[in-house]
Amino acid sequence: MPEETLTAAEIAQHYSAALDSVTVITDLMALDARDDDQTATVARNVEHLQIMVAKDYWTTEDLAPLNAAITAGQA
Repeated sequence: MPEETLTAAEIAQHYSAALDSVTVITDLMALDARDDDQTATVARNVEHLQIMVAKDYWTTEDLAPLNAAITAGQA
């Protein structure tokens, strides 16, 4: 697959979307219990973050929160 070339604004948008997934995972994993829909939502957001951290267009963005959310969502 060819390397993606994005503008700084596009990278910022992708990072913002990834942080939204971090928030969703964090909020749902903080619940004492999750229903099937919430569990599926966590799984979808974990998958999204796994795809995002594999991208090669990141520059100075901190990917640690993304990786932490992936780990938390798989627990």
